[in-house]
Amino acid sequence: MRYGVLAFLFAVPLAAADSCVDCHSVLEGKLQAPAKAFANDIHARFGFSCADCHGGNRNETDPEAAMSKARGFVGKIPRTAVPERCAHCHSDASLMEKYKPRQRVDQMAQYRTSVHGKRLASGDTKVATCIDCHSVHDIREVKDPLSPVHPLRLPETCSRCHSDKTHMASYKLPTDQFANYRKSVHWEALAKRGDLSAPSCASCHGNHGAQPPEVGSVAAVCGTCHVMMEDLYKKSPHQPVFAAMGAAGCVVCHSNHEIRPPSVGMLAGPNAVCSQCHDATSAGGIAAAEMARQITSLEKALARSDQVLANAQQSGMEVSEALLRQREGREDLVKAAVAVHAFQAAAVQKPVKEGLTIAAETYQTGVSALQERTHRRLGLLASLIAIALTMLGLWLAIRSIEGRTAKTSQLTER
Repeated sequence: MRYGVLAFLFAVPLAAADSCVDCHSVLEGKLQAPAKAFANDIHARFGFSCADCHGGNRNETDPEAAMSKARGFVGKIPRTAVPERCAHCHSDASLMEKYKPRQRVDQMAQYRTSVHGKRLASGDTKVATCIDCHSVHDIREVKDPLSPVHPLRLPETCSRCHSDKTHMASYKLPTDQFANYRKSVHWEALAKRGDLSAPSCASCHGNHGAQPPEVGSVAAVCGTCHVMMEDLYKKSPHQPVFAAMGAAGCVVCHSNHEIRPPSVGMLAGPNAVCSQCHDATSAGGIAAAEMARQITSLEKALARSDQVLANAQQSGMEVSEALLRQREGREDLVKAAVAVHAFQAAAVQKPVKEGLTIAAETYQTGVSALQERTHRRLGLLASLIAIALTMLGLWLAIRSIEGRTAKTSQLTER
């Protein structure tokens, strides 16, 4: 009775009789695995059980009655029926309101629009369904770190199919997406820095409505995070040219899965992206080189200021205000990198000029602080010398007095 009251207060359903779990728990191997895994399933936490998906009657202890065909029992649900079976509950707004008020109920509608859903509807049973991504009997919440669709695990989950050459052979799709993604700045942020908001497969391709972005919508996909870059790109000379070529804007320069850290080397140098289209003597090549020169000059100026300020700070000098100003200079460097997407040297010049002004100020502050440090040290050295000379004089005076006293004592004794 006490347990029932606590369960009611904490909205945890009481454990009901379940002949399915009881029976399969004492079996072995593959027959036991579902019951063992179901202990960690989120559906079990809310009081659902095997019969809610497989049919039958979990209250019956007789196996034949428990697995009654009249009660809709299906031992192995066909893959083609899996989405509809999940959607029986997950598309029911009234039911989901009871257990997960914030849970969306349009997953099935989205799935039907996806490449996976369309192929499944045509009879292709190799494509992903709900259970391929969410697991089967041990389905966990997305926020659970052990869930295969948790942000940190989602790329690997997608790769189980998309990195399998045998599985993907009939679709004529590449299988290096995950390997390339692991080299990207997005993976760096997600896996190494633990930023769960960093883009992964679902961020660009969708989750239930999974499909590749169309060429014309790639910039919009990237622009959901990189808003300023998208706005500048739309106004740049590249946009109409790439559109006429049928090229996917951002991908032309940044690739898609293997997105490397942006750098000046993309503008100029042996591995410059710009040189793939622009000759060094062309207007585009000259503009790229000029933007690279401007950004490099600001990087060097800020690095020089960083060094002198660090030396001053380590020496105990007060340079906190200059260090704050240095952050503003770093922001100007970021603005300059963003302005590259306008592909106009003048657009890069403005933040670079402002950043160089700050770098010059902070460098001078650091130099002045180090000069002050030198003056203080010289003053301290002079003081120490004066103190030492004074102490030496006192010591000599004391010795002289002691010497005279000793002589006087000797004369008196005689």
